[in-house]
Amino acid sequence: MACLLLAAPLAAQTPQNVAKIGFLVPGLGRPAMVEAFRQGLRERGYVEGKNLIIELRVAREPREQPALITELVNLNVDVLVTWTTPAALATARVTSTIPIVVMTGDPIRTGLATSLARPGGNVTGIAIMVDELEVKKLELLKEVVSTASRIAVMWNADNPVWGPVVERLRRVAPTLGVKLHELPVTDARHFEGALRSATTAGVSALLVVEESLFMINRKSLVDLVANHRLPAIYQQAEFIELGGLMSYSVNLPDMLRRLGGYVDKIVRGARPADLPVEQPTKFEFAINLKTGRALGLAIPSTVLLRADRVIE
Repeated sequence: MACLLLAAPLAAQTPQNVAKIGFLVPGLGRPAMVEAFRQGLRERGYVEGKNLIIELRVAREPREQPALITELVNLNVDVLVTWTTPAALATARVTSTIPIVVMTGDPIRTGLATSLARPGGNVTGIAIMVDELEVKKLELLKEVVSTASRIAVMWNADNPVWGPVVERLRRVAPTLGVKLHELPVTDARHFEGALRSATTAGVSALLVVEESLFMINRKSLVDLVANHRLPAIYQQAEFIELGGLMSYSVNLPDMLRRLGGYVDKIVRGARPADLPVEQPTKFEFAINLKTGRALGLAIPSTVLLRADRVIE
């Protein structure tokens, strides 16, 4: 609500100059996320072809990101926009002068910002603060699979944000009565071996962290997890639409829409160094009951009542 109230007076003041935005989309394009970002700009008076140009580039693999970012920089864009920690870090490595607006895991830990209140450089945006997010997912998973004594966590070992997060999960796990089985991977080719090791170790459930590697390869990952009959909690509802059991995460369209507000402020003269990094205000919890039944799980009514979306 606060974002909408703030957007109203700005939208009435249609920006006069043409703003050129470089928008790097990591993954498979995700049209809904792109549209949410465009909506955030429309709410603030921007019209493509009139006072707005969006240079859109899709990096289907992380290795494609540096070249695409360099391409956008060479187009003399006013602002660069992206999401995910690897994409944000790649963008920051290419330019220290063009303002960068990102949605990322933890900008302080990864060196993208000196503080949330005053980022201090050319990067600002929204921080998911993945520590709390992943702890919440672990708690939900244990609540649904109450008999689980060993839970696996799968993360991308190439992403620097995850080491401290997994350490946090190690500390939390005993308080929930579970042992953590760690599954670091760096490539989709590692999924099958990691899951095989988990089932061999007697793992009862799986936590998949908020990570672009898993989003890009979500269909193959969900299918492999189903083959191993592991109840799993994922990062977005796209996973449960493919047959995953549960997902819990921030509302990504809302976050992308809010990034439009940062772009507007920068175009109007604000410095990224002075724009506080915000945190999520909306979250989504989704459950696939069909998958639960296939796994022989009875989802507690207390959990179902908290779900924002239930697939029958």
